[in-house]
Amino acid sequence: MYEKLSKRVESVIKLARDIARSGDQEYLGTEHVLLAILREGTGIGAKMMQAFNVSEGKLNAEIDKLVRKNLDETMVFGSLPGSPHLKSVVATAITLAQQLESSEVCTEHLLLAMFGEKGSVAETVLRNVGMTYDAARAKAVELTAA
Repeated sequence: MYEKLSKRVESVIKLARDIARSGDQEYLGTEHVLLAILREGTGIGAKMMQAFNVSEGKLNAEIDKLVRKNLDETMVFGSLPGSPHLKSVVATAITLAQQLESSEVCTEHLLLAMFGEKGSVAETVLRNVGMTYDAARAKAVELTAA
């Protein structure tokens, strides 16, 4: 396993669980983490979305169109099971953090990992709101260098 998740990512996961529970959902999905990154607001992942004029209302509208209730597999984050897509996103975020020589997994790694999770709610939402992996990665490099 990777050394550690940043404190911000731990806060984002907690917020994502709260978002899922407030929507009476019995799982933790990529869509909840995506909303939590934006709602938390201080991480590079949030700043990346803000740079593309992505609002919580815009994300919610896209998510509402796409949410699926039936899941075949689960991964547990706290007391809510995580979707198979979320498990894959976390694994990819760990790899990205290592490739970018980061000492911890941060929100920008989670956000970038969501682009590669084809068929997930978050990947579809990001595409529908006009974000691309290449543009987001360029913005992440810009923001981390600042």
